Amino acid sequence: MKFENRVYPDPEQIAEWGRPGPAGPIVMVNLLKFREHAAYPDGRDAHLSGREAYERYGAEFMKGLLEAGGRVLFVGDATFLQVGRVEQLWDEVVLVEYPSRETFFAMATSPRWREISVHREAGLEGQLNIEAVPPKSFPAPASR
Repeated sequence: MKFENRVYPDPEQIAEWGRPGPAGPIVMVNLLKFREHAAYPDGRDAHLSGREAYERYGAEFMKGLLEAGGRVLFVGDATFLQVGRVEQLWDEVVLVEYPSRETFFAMATSPRWREISVHREAGLEGQLNIEAVPPKSFPAPASR
């Protein structure tokens, strides 16, 4: 299995992403790898870590996510790879639920998102984003 961390989808992925997705909510599994130091195009804030730059993006992104009816299900540091092998482990895992693929696409292609993406680009070395939905045969999770 080969993988490639990227900051943005390629044209084929964008085309597929823009098509209607599964009915109902989706969960995006985000595997994030941060830069050691923030890398803003204008050279500002070079004293920040990549994680700190990405946190600026995350704070603004969260506002739009909540407005769109989405929610963060989990954020955690990746600490151990139990099965498999990778050269480097991702730094953080984030699970984000969106009402639909269409909602996610609209958010991620909006002018607001493009404006805040400077922090995302400055902070990320790369990532994997995986869309997931529960299988039809899987029972709904019990509420707490």
